[in-house]
Amino acid sequence: MKSIKVGLLGIGTVGSGTFNVLKRNQQEIAARAGRGIEITMVADLNVERARELTNGEVEVVSDANLVINNPDIDIVIELIGGYGIAKDLVLKAIANGKHVVTANKALIATHGNEIFKAAQEKGVIVAFEAAVAGGIPIIKALREGLTANRIEWIAGIINGTTNFILSEMRDKGLDFDVVLKEAQRLGYAEADPTFDIEGVDAAHKLTIMAAIAFGIPVQFAKAHVEGITSLQATDIRYAEQLGYRIKLLGIAKRTAAGVELRVHPTLVPASRLIANVEGAMNAVLVRGDAVGETLYYGKGAGSEPTASAVIADLVDITRLATADPEHRVPHLAFQPDAMTDIQILPMSEITTSYYLRMRVTDETGVLADVTRILADSLISISAMLQKEPAEGETRTDIIMLTHQTQEKNVEAAIAKIEALATVVGAVTKIRLEELN
Repeated sequence: MKSIKVGLLGIGTVGSGTFNVLKRNQQEIAARAGRGIEITMVADLNVERARELTNGEVEVVSDANLVINNPDIDIVIELIGGYGIAKDLVLKAIANGKHVVTANKALIATHGNEIFKAAQEKGVIVAFEAAVAGGIPIIKALREGLTANRIEWIAGIINGTTNFILSEMRDKGLDFDVVLKEAQRLGYAEADPTFDIEGVDAAHKLTIMAAIAFGIPVQFAKAHVEGITSLQATDIRYAEQLGYRIKLLGIAKRTAAGVELRVHPTLVPASRLIANVEGAMNAVLVRGDAVGETLYYGKGAGSEPTASAVIADLVDITRLATADPEHRVPHLAFQPDAMTDIQILPMSEITTSYYLRMRVTDETGVLADVTRILADSLISISAMLQKEPAEGETRTDIIMLTHQTQEKNVEAAIAKIEALATVVGAVTKIRLEELN
């Protein structure tokens, strides 16, 4: 049977990994796909480097349009990244009747609805397993493996850079800025790490998973996004003393009032498996009504781990290319006419537990004032640490863990606590999830 011809847009870290793995495992991949899959054309602005990476075995061009307009190309792999040119090229490829594989989480999270609509109208497939959690097959698990379930919630460590930083802060007691520089030196963090450390990358991935889990459109703009830049080593240490670890989690939760869609630092019980995911690894915990909790763990980035997901998509498309489009697995798991636009809840309406740390003067009545304010705001305390002042100090820390309450209650209480004459500076607030 004739091989599937693939055009590759961008041969950087993931692109070169895809080319190498596809070539190295070509016989096994063909045996699984039912026919050969070969990259025959590559577009990259650095033509000379692209020729070196492909050993001169394929046609290399600098203009991506030559790939997507080539009638011999069946599938286009988009590994350029970003929202601009990548979106235009993907839509042109779809218009030309070509299937698309992409690792571009930002593109899918922001323009996925438009892209999937165009693909449906043209009868082609847009596959994006590599856009979330690198080599972990979480998209396939949510879209196919858990299809019998009503997904209740997802909680994921889905950014390796921030997980590495938090692991180092906990292990070595170092501050954020120090560990970030080390992460950049080791290549875990980009020269401009903003998307990672501010939670944007994780929010892109969470947006995609939530759409598949709950049958809602992708709507990144409605996600709450909070990074780790203001996190202090002090709070990581106190959390440890209370039996918790702090992770940057992406959380999507179905509630009676709507869907929670949020990324932020989160206290997780140290006994949970996901709390023990260290370094640059990723993990996603999914709760389904029938299956219960399932955990997916592995490398969330890197050349060949991500290439593994790209090639899995190539194989899926190869198997399904001749199938009736009406009988393929829908892009977002639910049939397009069955998607529902459930409300994404504002943060003020979400319900969770909280870690609160406040710096107070060491005098009688401070704790009573704080607990009264919390009680008046319908917030109950589940645990507390009150540190003895260091010798010669007149101030100390009080740390409280609350039971579940609405965010707006906590914000109102914090405003009143900060207004107390005995409270110094701002109250530190970190959300807490038991994940049970």
